[in-house]
Amino acid sequence: MMRMLLGTYGYDAIIAASVSDALERARSGGLALCILDHWLTESNGIELCRQIRAFDSDTPIMFYSGAGYKADIQKGLDAGAQAYLVKPDFDHLKPTIDLLIHGVGPTTHH
Repeated sequence: MMRMLLGTYGYDAIIAASVSDALERARSGGLALCILDHWLTESNGIELCRQIRAFDSDTPIMFYSGAGYKADIQKGLDAGAQAYLVKPDFDHLKPTIDLLIHGVGPTTHH
């Protein structure tokens, strides 16, 4: 669903099949933005964000997640994300992606 939605916004999305796939894709570079979920099957998005930040401090990272407590949002931002949107916030999704890709800083909507 996310790939199709981002396509309607004019973006090409690469979907990682696993946490290890996501890390490999992030290490390869060339990504304009990483979109993570707080809840992942094999791990959690917070840990993945920290792992990406350990080798890449430049690529923007945002969370788009159903985990919407203030503590969840703060954990995501503390892990190195520039934005955290709580699903199903579609109104702010495209503007936040556009802003992050063009270099604007922290954004949170809940």
